[in-house]
Amino acid sequence: MTAPTPGPPPASDPGSGSPPTLLVLDTDPLPRLGRLTGRARVEHADESTLAERLPHADVLLVWDFASHAVRHAWPGEGPRPRWVHTASAGVDHLMCPELTESDTVVTNARGIFDQPIAEYVAALVLAMAKDLPRTLELQRAREWRHREGQRVAGTRACVVGSGPIGRTIARTLKALDITTALVGRVPRTGIHGPDDLDRLMSRADWVIAAAPLTEQTQGMFDLRRFGVMQPSARFINVGRGQLVVEDALAEALTKRWIAGAALDVFEHEPLGPDSPLWGLPGLIVSPHMSGDTIGWRDELGKQFVELYERWEAGRPLLNVVDKQRGYVPGR
Repeated sequence: MTAPTPGPPPASDPGSGSPPTLLVLDTDPLPRLGRLTGRARVEHADESTLAERLPHADVLLVWDFASHAVRHAWPGEGPRPRWVHTASAGVDHLMCPELTESDTVVTNARGIFDQPIAEYVAALVLAMAKDLPRTLELQRAREWRHREGQRVAGTRACVVGSGPIGRTIARTLKALDITTALVGRVPRTGIHGPDDLDRLMSRADWVIAAAPLTEQTQGMFDLRRFGVMQPSARFINVGRGQLVVEDALAEALTKRWIAGAALDVFEHEPLGPDSPLWGLPGLIVSPHMSGDTIGWRDELGKQFVELYERWEAGRPLLNVVDKQRGYVPGR
């Protein structure tokens, strides 16, 4: 997705020849921005200093994509960055009315996480079908117990979220000979609309949530939706934690309405040690790692540098978020 770029604004001190100010909302390890030496005046902020420094920045890089500081610190009237980039696929952590209504362009890390997340979903499907978690438990207990696994070829999957991550998941599952239906915000060729979701979920062996967090998707997987699923079905969430009503999922698993689930994202992260989710029967818990492969931070940094170079040259930016919808519109 491309859109007209605002172009590099004048330096903070017109006539000084100073490069634009790039403000980074930090987290360790810091991004590698060496290619921008002499082309950007790089400054750093944390949650305590962000509000003070935002009005003086031309560009904001939200490197700490788990932080909600931008939402609270974004200025209303007056100077503000003309471009914000977040090193994440989701943008819900930074959107606020003042940013949404401003002329600031927002971009995201679309494209970095697609294949790693799809591979992770495929791994979860195979692990649950072959009962690998139980195999590891029995190994630790030194107990020999023969069981039968499930054949995944010929099963059905419903992938909710038709962005690049959802489409890559669908392609990967099809390679396992899983019949896969893709559900998006609006129906179009090869993609079902929301009106088909209940019907598709009721027939699916695997329901995978990969949608962005919006007003329409928040809490969409509730008690009613889990009640629609088959008793033999499994649920996987690699989208956003708030897509799922966690108490409803807990009830569905405890009452055996569904056979199992896997959550990589949660309503509140990190998941506390006292959370009941840890002990739910049939639930695999992972710490928001489905898209994180070796070298992923370097890929995020390289992507931002390439975007900065486009912005610096006055070329249209890629991965421009529709701030009203909360994601990058696609095909």
